[in-house]
Amino acid sequence: MSVPQLDPLAVKEDIRTSWNAISSGWATVQDMFERGAASMTTRLLALGGVRKGQTILDVATGLGEPALTAADRVGPSGRVVGVDIAASMVAAARHRAGNLNNVEFMVADLESIDLPSKSFDVVLSRWGLMFALDHLTAFRTVARLLIPGGVLAAAVWSEPQRAPMMSAGYAVLAQRLDMPPPPPGLPGPFSMSDPRRLTEELTEAGFTQIFVEEFIVPFRLASPQEYVEFNKAVSPPKLRQRVAELGPAGEAAAWALVGAAVERHRSADGELFLPSVALCVRARTPETIG
Repeated sequence: MSVPQLDPLAVKEDIRTSWNAISSGWATVQDMFERGAASMTTRLLALGGVRKGQTILDVATGLGEPALTAADRVGPSGRVVGVDIAASMVAAARHRAGNLNNVEFMVADLESIDLPSKSFDVVLSRWGLMFALDHLTAFRTVARLLIPGGVLAAAVWSEPQRAPMMSAGYAVLAQRLDMPPPPPGLPGPFSMSDPRRLTEELTEAGFTQIFVEEFIVPFRLASPQEYVEFNKAVSPPKLRQRVAELGPAGEAAAWALVGAAVERHRSADGELFLPSVALCVRARTPETIG
């Protein structure tokens, strides 16, 4: 569905610019994030049936997951391609890949990607498809890239209130800054949070055997302060700029509110536990008939 009253090209460029700008920040918190996120990668590879010798596409790969884990699974006889709209993310993923020769990363936008049809056994995406401007176009492109009977295994976030790792900090800052809600239809972390609508879009795109399940991602952090540092690292540049405009005292107070927002999730030993609900989807392209 196209974004109403918005310039699609401008929205796309804003997404690209934002992810390029925060790529270095994500790199600093990658290990922290993977404490919980690695369990999602394991689940996606299981849903996709990823095995030795397969050819895999990872959409919106970011810093290279689940592509790098999939590369280990498919082995030297397999091949993994990771794509992302942000060149800085792709550069970081290539760096993390080191000398692996069965995985490659490239800058590409799924909605206009130039890859051969029917060339992948499995398409994976870990919290990336939600940033597609047109969901139906994105899903149809995935279907085109998959072999007949190929599998899409993807994760998207459930509703914001059920995914505090990704929403609690932003909600507090948006309230403090009196920010209006984003326009309807704008791509974002929670744009595919409705499982019924997600199933309908996949069906319209030509997928079959669609299965959607909830998965609780067990994010654990050392303290509320570590959560604050996570938000500082991954918040969009425009949001960080708005916070900085509050002045030194106001900025410090705003980030303190972020830590206070998750204080209730702290356990007796001081550790912060932020279980966040994602939707895992598994869908297949139709088998060849006749």
